[in-house]
Amino acid sequence: MFMKIFKLVLISFFLITSANSNSIYNIIKIPNLEIYELKTPNKLKYFYAIKPFRLGVQKNIVCNNSDKKTYDKKYQIISKNLNRYSKEFLKKINLKYIVMCENLSISGINTAGIPDHLMKTLIIDLKFNEKYFERVIHHELFHIINDGFKDLFDDVKWKKFNELNFKYADCSTCSKKLGLDTYENTIGFFTEYSMTTPSEDMAEVYSHLITGNYKNSNDIILNKKINFIKDILKEVDNTFVF
Repeated sequence: MFMKIFKLVLISFFLITSANSNSIYNIIKIPNLEIYELKTPNKLKYFYAIKPFRLGVQKNIVCNNSDKKTYDKKYQIISKNLNRYSKEFLKKINLKYIVMCENLSISGINTAGIPDHLMKTLIIDLKFNEKYFERVIHHELFHIINDGFKDLFDDVKWKKFNELNFKYADCSTCSKKLGLDTYENTIGFFTEYSMTTPSEDMAEVYSHLITGNYKNSNDIILNKKINFIKDILKEVDNTFVF
């Protein structure tokens, strides 16, 4: 009975063309948001920040509101890229809500996005990297996939693809290797940022594949990583196509 009532409340919420930030907060626990778009081909719901917001137990996650021109421009880019994912696939990976804001940071460190698999939410910084914005969208979406299927995306197996003397950093923010330019000569990695952690390496491989931003090469290590990502995505969803 409770679930029926909850579903009715949720349906009623999304039938309303405008909802206040308190209503949205009750669903995804992020304050100061309003609806940007609800009617999308794959059922994603888009929200935008109307004021800066803080999240986390220590309120160390911060993001600011942007202006209408930026929201409108970046929504077109984000929706174009995310519309390639079917509603069935998004349901499998547990993604339903997209939050748009700018100058997103965690403990003062800028970040492109924050995926929250449990809350079905992806926060996207609209101004993190203009040059690679489209690739970054898919990079962050991969983290949603990874979080939902950690048993498939095996870090130990992934590390074995690299040369024996290579070692990742302890965390992505523990490294100064932050470059997103794609290497001309890859040698096992698409970008400098790929070298931070296994999950960031996987996300960089995925984002290059999904955007078609790579060339076939004789890089044995990178080809092993590419085949691994392709194979696992087929396990997640056998209809998935890069």
